[in-house]
Amino acid sequence: MATKKISAASARAHTRKAKQKSSFPFTSGAFAKILLVVLIGLLAWGYQATRPPPPKTCGSPDGPPVTAPRIKLSDGRHLAYKEIGVPRDNANYKIVYIHGYDGCRHAINILSQDVIESLGVYIVSFDRPGYGESDPNPKRTVKSLAFDIQELADQLGLGSKFYVMGFSMGGQAVWTCLRYIPHRLAGAALIAPVVNYWWPRLPVNMSQEAFNLRLPQDKWTLRVAHYLPWLTYWWNTQKLFPSCSAAGRNPAIFSSKDLELVSKQSSSQDYRAQVRQQGEYESLHRDLMIGFGTWEFDPMDLENPFPNNEGSVHLWQGDEDRLSPVTLQRYIAEQLPWIQYHEIPGAGHLVPMIDGIGEKIFKTLLTA
Repeated sequence: MATKKISAASARAHTRKAKQKSSFPFTSGAFAKILLVVLIGLLAWGYQATRPPPPKTCGSPDGPPVTAPRIKLSDGRHLAYKEIGVPRDNANYKIVYIHGYDGCRHAINILSQDVIESLGVYIVSFDRPGYGESDPNPKRTVKSLAFDIQELADQLGLGSKFYVMGFSMGGQAVWTCLRYIPHRLAGAALIAPVVNYWWPRLPVNMSQEAFNLRLPQDKWTLRVAHYLPWLTYWWNTQKLFPSCSAAGRNPAIFSSKDLELVSKQSSSQDYRAQVRQQGEYESLHRDLMIGFGTWEFDPMDLENPFPNNEGSVHLWQGDEDRLSPVTLQRYIAEQLPWIQYHEIPGAGHLVPMIDGIGEKIFKTLLTA
């Protein structure tokens, strides 16, 4: 049998072809599978990044201890509260006070003991769900807080009627009380209440103009809370862009008068650690999603809860407020003429902390 001779040049060429073929080990099918795995990994990462951790509920094995008196609501949640003033059985006036964003039941120091005793005032301040020592409410809605307040009043025996007073985002809760439990109210005060820029009856141009006064980072934070609430946790915890300035306690959100008041009060606020102790998602983030989400009603559709002047509703507002724009508050007061509107020249958002204003707010509500 004859053997075929292979030249050295032919052998070298064959080797080069083999090497060239082995330098690209992935077929198009294998490459597509790798891309799919990478895509699934990114989606899994994104899913985990948008999922908040479970809250550290007070009284649970891994949660903070319970130190405050609490009531148990009909759905099993607990609501922590603080009582100040004269004993409720001896009180002339019984008030439920509702704290604002990033606050708690301790955030009420706007009335002197002398005034409390002279008027015969009893005040109960409570932690809104997820704040302080009140259980989170993952099913919380605009409506639900009004009925939490009603249950609190009933379990504490405040009687058939009581006053409500809310500051900042706590003012939004007062709107819900006026809508859902007006028959239980003796009077109401909204103090620099936060406005939802997406309430239907606000003029679009006026609302947009007020919205544009916010810091850029806050405009994005509120857009996310309104349009993409499922991204709220991610947006407020990511490090690529600045998020909510109020949560970060950015001084740029305050007027010069506010900064002056903050400098006087900061040393006395030893309760700050309690505010977010159960986690920020069910407190700060839930506030944003509810407060700036789609509401179940428009406050400007409300009717006078006191048609026979058996009570009154007051709205207090600083004309230099950078968080609750005065232009929108003026418009709301014009649309609801039964609201008694009080504008404080030179004041920012921290209206009740101004010397003498807290006392004036209480006396106007209770004795006017």
